[in-house]
Amino acid sequence: MKSSGSKHTRRNIVLVALLAVLCIGAAELAACRHFAPDVYQQITAPVRHAVSVTVDACRVGLNAAGQFCQDVGEEMVRLAQQAGEGIVRFAHQATRQASQFWEELTTPKLIQLEYDEPPESSSPENWGPVIPPALTELLERDGRQILTGGNVDIVYFYQASEEWAGQPYGSDTIGPYGCGPTVMAMVVASMTDTDTDPAAMAAWAVQNGHWARRSGSYDSIVPGAAQAFGLEVESLPTQDPEDLRTALRDGKLLVAHIGPGHFTTGGHFILIHGATLTGDLLVADPNSPERSLMIWDPQIILDELSSARSHGAPLWVISKPR
Repeated sequence: MKSSGSKHTRRNIVLVALLAVLCIGAAELAACRHFAPDVYQQITAPVRHAVSVTVDACRVGLNAAGQFCQDVGEEMVRLAQQAGEGIVRFAHQATRQASQFWEELTTPKLIQLEYDEPPESSSPENWGPVIPPALTELLERDGRQILTGGNVDIVYFYQASEEWAGQPYGSDTIGPYGCGPTVMAMVVASMTDTDTDPAAMAAWAVQNGHWARRSGSYDSIVPGAAQAFGLEVESLPTQDPEDLRTALRDGKLLVAHIGPGHFTTGGHFILIHGATLTGDLLVADPNSPERSLMIWDPQIILDELSSARSHGAPLWVISKPR
């Protein structure tokens, strides 16, 4: 306990001594400031310089910190503005794209269909006949086949059908030789009230001298049958497609004697019963329902007409009496 008290006594003595020194130093500095200013300036100059440097350093640091904060603040403002502008641009772009998508989704599209062009090596006159979309049809009406689409609905007979092929035509049969009476049966049945057919017309042709043994029919069967059943007939001496189309007006029909080509390898009679808006012809071929459902370039028919010139051949115009 005694040792601890001695330590406190010594510490107090030291503190009092230091305080006395400070007081004496302060008193001397105060006296020196009044009585010896130069000495005072020399003594305090290092301290004042250190304090000034410290203050300046603090001021520079504070200014730098303030500028840094200001720069950071301005940069944050600039970035925020850019971000805002970007958001606005994105919103405008998204709205525009959504509008375009909706317009494409709701606008009807015109769809343009594509087709194959014919080969460059082929010319129109060499193209085969084209099957039209229902320009002409074979229909069943009152127990007979009717070929539609022309000037007159044609009562169609097929010479090679089971019903007519074996029927007699003189000493021949209608199947291989009866195109003449079959065509004229179509003409008469379609343009008059006469109820006829290939067998009846073949019998009439034999009786009236129009049958040609092993050759079919003479050209005389066309004007002969037309006049015999009350129809008017005249020859059409033409080689012009427009004349064919003109002759088909007003419900008239054409009978053509055809040579080798699309319809036959020898000689053949066909019935032309109409023209399309594009100028092609509708044909009733007594030996082919398939060819009867096709449209035909008139030049093909003109090019394949028979060279025969008897009895108004190879083209006849048939019409009802005026």
